[in-house]
Amino acid sequence: MQEERRLPQLPLAFPPTPNGRPCRSSSGYAPGRVMPVRPPPTPSVSGHSVKWSSSKMENQSAFIARGNEQWRESETVRRRRVKNSLVCVGICLGTFFIVLAVVFGTKPSSKRDENCPDHQLGFTNWNPGHNDQKKVIIGKGHRLRLVSSATVHSIIIQDGGVLVFSDSADGSKNISLKCNYILLKDGGMLHIGAEKCPYKSRATITLRGRSNEGEEVPGFGRKFIGVDSGGSLELHGVAKTSWTLLAKSLPPSGLEFGSYAEMPATRGLNVRVIDQDTGQVLQADRFDTHQFANESRRLENLLRTQDPGRIIAIAVRDSAAKNLLQHTKKTIQDLLGSRHVQHLSYRQAWALVGVIGAGNASCGESVRDYENHDTGGKARAWQEFVTVDGVKFAVSASSQWKKGIPQAEFQVNVSGGLVLELLDEMEGWQAGDRIVIASTDYSMHQAEEFTVLHCPECKARQVKVTGMAKFLHVGEIMDGIDMRAEVGMLTRNIVIEGEMEDSCYGDNWCQFFKHDTFGGHLKILKNFTSVHLSNVELVHMGQQVMGSYPVHFHLCGDVDRLGGYSSPTYLKSLAIHHCYSRCVTVHATNGLLISDTIGYDTLGHCFFLEDGIEERNVLYHNLGLVTKPGTLLPTDRNDVMCSMIRDNVYGKYVPVPATDCKAVSTFWVANPNNHLINNAAAGSQDTGIWYLFHKVPTGESHGLLTDTKAELTPLGTFYNNRVHSNFKAGLFIDKGVKVTNASAADPREYLCLDNSARFRPHQDADPQKPRVAALIDRLIAFKNNDHGAWVRGGDIIFQNSGFSDNGVGLSFASDGSFPKDDGSSQVISESLFVGESRNYGSQGGQNKYWGVGGVEERNRTLPRDKSFPIRGFQIYDGPIHVTKTTFQNYMALPVRFTSAIGFFLKNPWQLNPKNSFSLLKFDTNVALRVFFGKPGPWFESYDLDGDKNAVFNDIDGSVTGYKDTYVGRMDNFLVQHPGCKNITSWFGSICSGKYAQVYVQTRRPENLNMTIVRDEYSNHPMTLRGINQRADFQQYQPVVMLEKGYTIHWNGRAPEEIYLYLVNFDKSDWIRVGLCYPKGSTFQVMADIYQRQNSTAHSVEDFQEVDSLKQLQNKPGERQYYFDNSTGLLFLVLQARQEREGHSYCSTQGCERVKVTATMGSQTTSNCMSAAYPKYSAPPTAIIAMPPKSSGKCENCGASQLAFTSDPHQTYLHVQIQSLMNTGIQQARGTCFISVNGTRLLFQERFFLVTVDACNGTITKNVSFTKADAVMANYLETGLSQRSIVLLGSKDISGDVDAMSEKLVPLGTAKPAQLHKKESIAFFGYRGGSRPVWTRLYSSLAGQGLPLLEKYIPLQLEEYDCTKVNAVQRKELELLHKALQ
Repeated sequence: MQEERRLPQLPLAFPPTPNGRPCRSSSGYAPGRVMPVRPPPTPSVSGHSVKWSSSKMENQSAFIARGNEQWRESETVRRRRVKNSLVCVGICLGTFFIVLAVVFGTKPSSKRDENCPDHQLGFTNWNPGHNDQKKVIIGKGHRLRLVSSATVHSIIIQDGGVLVFSDSADGSKNISLKCNYILLKDGGMLHIGAEKCPYKSRATITLRGRSNEGEEVPGFGRKFIGVDSGGSLELHGVAKTSWTLLAKSLPPSGLEFGSYAEMPATRGLNVRVIDQDTGQVLQADRFDTHQFANESRRLENLLRTQDPGRIIAIAVRDSAAKNLLQHTKKTIQDLLGSRHVQHLSYRQAWALVGVIGAGNASCGESVRDYENHDTGGKARAWQEFVTVDGVKFAVSASSQWKKGIPQAEFQVNVSGGLVLELLDEMEGWQAGDRIVIASTDYSMHQAEEFTVLHCPECKARQVKVTGMAKFLHVGEIMDGIDMRAEVGMLTRNIVIEGEMEDSCYGDNWCQFFKHDTFGGHLKILKNFTSVHLSNVELVHMGQQVMGSYPVHFHLCGDVDRLGGYSSPTYLKSLAIHHCYSRCVTVHATNGLLISDTIGYDTLGHCFFLEDGIEERNVLYHNLGLVTKPGTLLPTDRNDVMCSMIRDNVYGKYVPVPATDCKAVSTFWVANPNNHLINNAAAGSQDTGIWYLFHKVPTGESHGLLTDTKAELTPLGTFYNNRVHSNFKAGLFIDKGVKVTNASAADPREYLCLDNSARFRPHQDADPQKPRVAALIDRLIAFKNNDHGAWVRGGDIIFQNSGFSDNGVGLSFASDGSFPKDDGSSQVISESLFVGESRNYGSQGGQNKYWGVGGVEERNRTLPRDKSFPIRGFQIYDGPIHVTKTTFQNYMALPVRFTSAIGFFLKNPWQLNPKNSFSLLKFDTNVALRVFFGKPGPWFESYDLDGDKNAVFNDIDGSVTGYKDTYVGRMDNFLVQHPGCKNITSWFGSICSGKYAQVYVQTRRPENLNMTIVRDEYSNHPMTLRGINQRADFQQYQPVVMLEKGYTIHWNGRAPEEIYLYLVNFDKSDWIRVGLCYPKGSTFQVMADIYQRQNSTAHSVEDFQEVDSLKQLQNKPGERQYYFDNSTGLLFLVLQARQEREGHSYCSTQGCERVKVTATMGSQTTSNCMSAAYPKYSAPPTAIIAMPPKSSGKCENCGASQLAFTSDPHQTYLHVQIQSLMNTGIQQARGTCFISVNGTRLLFQERFFLVTVDACNGTITKNVSFTKADAVMANYLETGLSQRSIVLLGSKDISGDVDAMSEKLVPLGTAKPAQLHKKESIAFFGYRGGSRPVWTRLYSSLAGQGLPLLEKYIPLQLEEYDCTKVNAVQRKELELLHKALQ
């Protein structure tokens, strides 16, 4: 039987008040003081008796007997007072000496700090030892200071008991506590450090136990830290910068051209020629100087033709001495400084690394003699160099015989660790810490971990790490989009960890996981007293068990001031990594602040707002990456888990992964009234940030509210968030979850994905009140396979956002189908779409797709296979509006259609003719501004209803060149006229006119195809299939040109009941419709106005039959119909009588509609086309003439911003340099220029130099030089002003390039570059007292040339020492402050 140990009762430093509650100051929580935020519930008292004395009665009886006893009594009282005084003096002296003993008993170096929990008086040192069977209860009166590592079974802290961890000023204490669980309740407190006194040593709490051993604690389970009602948990480690961004790209291996490793298999002298400026292997050759003397001559010629400074590596394989000529040996000795080549013998191992012309000082060399088929080890030569960008690299060559086998090897690698350039100064980062660098490619699995090294030479924004990068991690703004990789610190000095088994066991879903997933967990329940965590690491936490997560606020209600917490609850700078079930779960909890927290390599939704009623929570500057699937909820699961886990489905239903599951997200937000500011979702199996909408509270919150009203609730703050490396979408706003249990009617599992919810925010979540537009401000979305963002609902506004390298940049979908949708809209403005950037990516890391793409048509990672039609903005239904937006780098390929504007693929839905574009800008690298589609891969047959009716309005001609025109499919003759302009490459037609929709709803039967024909193009009918859905009616929604006549036909007997809704008709707009019926049919036709909110109709009017079509057309405003029995056509004029406002589909009074009920005596197919035409044919005409094509440049078109970054308070200068070599100039391939923020400066001379003020971004000078000479060198040295950005371009360089190269060192290069035989250069430099990270020299070898080079250079940096710096507005801090109010 396990021992339960109660600690002896100790005197209280702060005695309780008479009612049993602990004392607290009137000011509430004091950081660092062991006192609660608010009084916990009164603890249950057992085993103690409280005695009350009747002091008033005793006093009364004392004064009855006076008389003769008065003097004696007075004397007794006097003596008693003297005695009591002596006792008090003794007690005071005793207390004084006890205090002295406590104070002076501590280490002399430990200066007492009242902010530190372990420094407070009244604590007893505790050293429980190691006994994993010991159950510890810290109760009333127990104030313990843990002073050494310990192992116990469990710890319960209750009834005002307190446990603190001892610390030391030098951080050397390092305490480890191992136990199965810790439970805090009824006034129990655990403190490790405090907000004003961070814990300096290392504290580790290891939670032990297996899932199939021991008993569960009710409400908490196993292996946990639990905070129950009245409990307090205060954990505060040393502050560390949680995460930042790379400020310079980290290439694979750390070298621009990659590392090099090869073991040649050829005999003789193997030689490698290496560029001293980049570490690139320029030439690899072998010379069989054992067999052939001519090979010796060839080697000598190679060495003599190398430029001084070139690195040469030589290694013998097998043997090289027999025909190695003396003259060649002398050349090697003279050029490379060899000391051993003259004595090279048969099968002797020899390796050399030297520099042409540098002599012995730069020569590394080694030899080993051959004996008994072995050399006894490697002859290894090694030398260290530095690139022109300052990266240290090592070149090694080795040679040996090993057990009769000759070997040679070459390596070129970064030397001494990788130095990372970071955006921010790193507080608290130390040698031995672990960091993670996020993927900047499509696959999240390209995230990489590194260990920090000691680096005394590093600057404030540099850190050195071990290892070698396998993948490219971008550290730049590319093509205007901030793609800088997140760098997260995983190490903290307070660690909560789960003790794990070596492999999966028991019932822990071992069919899906090979590793143990039963980690520890931290759970907080309602009515806790205080919880504040900062700078804590949680590793191996979480369980694939519902409710057991690394951090879990469970049904806590309001945890800020609204809940009575004078110090609102927060989680700050937590590092949650390598965990097994989520990161932070916010469950029926409101007002929680989560900031600077990392969630890395976890299973299931990471930052998880659970039941749909969580509100007012603030997620600020958090980073989530590598979010993997889990088993708990259907939305956590991947394909395999989804189809295999069927415990909670009905019958034999097999879940469909695409619609039931596959939604695991880094940020899962089940209620829009939460605030997301400055967060990064840097890689999830499915989605980065997902807003979804619960119809009712789910899970344990079910029944707390009758309705969440999540769909109607206005969006909280969404500002400056970034999403990338997610497969399904970066941002997803759509859908809900199933809120009913599985049944025969719906066999799907509870809480699987459901497509019923639509986001339509209104004031006070009341649909009768005005809409409140949801604002998505500053979203950056790149390298997401499917969508940068998918958004359904309205009204929704995007602004200041950037999209790049996504399968589809942004898709807008309306908030519901007509007639439910009340005409909301979606708008995007001041934004940038980039098809394919200069972020070419890296193979590997589970990247699935690789092929040719981009402007340069070079190999790169792709979002989908090589034929996938990449689109910038995708139109689904509408209405949408895109304005003040720029598109660039959408280049089609022979196997792929790539367009700036495209349409939803295989779309059965409607398209709104009010979809509109204005003030757009397309750069020269946009091959297709628009593409409607084409039968083939991805588009398939391209004949669904939505495909056929694709259309949009070009308001100002910025898309087409024709103002106020509409663009539809080239084969859609419902919207054309003879003056339309066809653009074959778009498969589109540009037309003038007025357009609307007719929503046709049919009953009995519901499975017909509808064919609609415009009288003017009777040979070009359009057949619509209708929307396949579970309904007792079918629906069709063609787009029509107004003021025209149409006929409608069927592939079976006509429906008995047809509704015709006028959609997007303005007052007085009309069309004429002829509905086909069997001859002899009779009709009841009526009109009304339908109110969608309450499903009622008003203004009902009957139609009267007239005798001729002419009579009908003479009075189009009358309620009349005409049935032409000879053709079977029932003619109606559909004319709007009411005003329509804004984006509403219908009028202000409701939806005007006509209902036709037919009585038919025949079952014949109702297709009247042969009878209708040519009888009702008409010549095609335009109701509005085509405007002339615009000739001028679009003014104010495109986004105002040049760069879309995650630090919007920072101003960037956009600069470009186009240098050309002589052959490029001769072939007229372009012009040489330097561009500054769009101002292009052309140049004709060989060198062109522009300087820009680094403080205000203005161009200060531009000069040209005919060649590199003393004049140019002198100008570089003396002619540049301080605090200047220096931009240098070239055109077929010549002259004294060495002198010029030396002058570039003070401007940013790490050493003089070797510019001999280079044909063009481009230089970004800086004249000032620092070397900014953006400085860079580019050069090209003969015949290669340089591409267009661009950089986004930050202005007004602190290191520039600008005298007048503009005040920086930090909008994110203002929004954070507002959210916390």
